[in-house]
Amino acid sequence: MSNAIPFNKKELKSLVSYNFLLVILISIPSAIIADYLNIPLAWMIGPMIVVSIVALKGVKILMPRLALSGTLIILGLHIGHYIDQNLISQMINWAWTTIIMFFYILVSIIIVSKYLQKFADYKNKTSIFSAAPGALAPLMILAEYEKSDLSQVATAHLIRLIIIITLFPFIIINLISTEALEIEKFDYLGQNHHELLFLIIASIIIIFIFDKIKVPAALLSGTLVASGILQITEVASYKLPDESINFCLLILGASVGCRFIDKSIKEVARNTLHSFVATILLVILGLLAAYIATFFVDNDFLTLVLSFCPGGIYEVAVIAIAFDLDPSFVSFHHIIRLLFILFTVPVFLKIINKSKVEN
Repeated sequence: MSNAIPFNKKELKSLVSYNFLLVILISIPSAIIADYLNIPLAWMIGPMIVVSIVALKGVKILMPRLALSGTLIILGLHIGHYIDQNLISQMINWAWTTIIMFFYILVSIIIVSKYLQKFADYKNKTSIFSAAPGALAPLMILAEYEKSDLSQVATAHLIRLIIIITLFPFIIINLISTEALEIEKFDYLGQNHHELLFLIIASIIIIFIFDKIKVPAALLSGTLVASGILQITEVASYKLPDESINFCLLILGASVGCRFIDKSIKEVARNTLHSFVATILLVILGLLAAYIATFFVDNDFLTLVLSFCPGGIYEVAVIAIAFDLDPSFVSFHHIIRLLFILFTVPVFLKIINKSKVEN
């Protein structure tokens, strides 16, 4: 069975477990309250904050991987609807932003890792894993193999993710035009629902293939490829209701909070200040990269900022959808970012290991 979609007895049991039910019971009221308070992306930020607090308090909660996988497929189908022949032709124009992304990652890792080494007393390898702008899951595997401090790496990335998810929607909501937030009227019931089934089946098949050959972010990239192929060939096309994005927001927000299970408040507090500074450095470098990109592409500056945002690929993608900031462009660059990180971090590690041998 695929690691990307863990469809097994254990996961099915976890979907009806008390620990997961508790997460839902906590998340829904917190999302409603956040929405009442007019907090941007309320259905993600509300659950994320409350579930994080509950997890740090030591309450036994659970986010089943199967629930998260299903949510990410829905998210992929949302973004996949934007893929058409015109988009494919535009990718040629994204070569320059791809190059800019590569140098953004290199500079980010060098500057932020040096800061963490000097001011937070992180060891060389731990600082590199913590400085990388994203790709927490594969970095944790590498960090464990390199015998780095997993707690520092995980906490640094999680705090950064919370800062990004919390602050960026407030920034965007104050800069974006109100017209862009209007929901387009669409006859969802008038669509051919069999085409949705085709899209889901094709997505699952390609996800399995991508997961087998170790393609990063297989859930999102697999669904995007499936959607793109079926839509460009006019085999199947389907637009999910905009309201269904709230479900994705809730599960993603709660899943971030659940990552703080087995972490102490003291541990998080100790890493918060340096993680905050590291995030600020990454955001500044991202803004600089986005500004440079404006000379090469015609995309909206906020779209470029989100594309170079050092947040989680799925969380940032859902922000792009919520604010209609060219989700396909943003997702493409975050997948490229993930690939570059997985390519550059091992190179940094080899340089460190080589210098140790020489000394």
